[in-house]
Amino acid sequence: MIIMASKLSRRERIKKGIRKRLAGSAERPRLSVFRSNKGIYAQIIDDVQGKTLVSASSASKDFAGKGTKIEQSKEVGKLVAAKALAAGIKDVVFDRNGYLYHGRVKSLAEGAREAGLNF
Repeated sequence: MIIMASKLSRRERIKKGIRKRLAGSAERPRLSVFRSNKGIYAQIIDDVQGKTLVSASSASKDFAGKGTKIEQSKEVGKLVAAKALAAGIKDVVFDRNGYLYHGRVKSLAEGAREAGLNF
């Protein structure tokens, strides 16, 4: 008997494999991405202390992006990078959180790189 995994359980399995290999520290915190149907969210996390250092999303009040979801993702990437640089964070580890590095996730990463984050 073959049991098909749901999309969510498949992403959770991939996410666990990714998190085994990478973790954020004070020197290189983790840039984690969450994608919903309506928006995209990014957090920079120090896993040693268990604290979120910086966050940005397409649903936040300081975000005024218009356009397609991919364009909004790029703007969220630039916004999280600007907040990170203001907090003194330049180097991060990118955590795609089980999503494919494609579309909105890729666009957010490119926006963050353009704004000055290194990963």
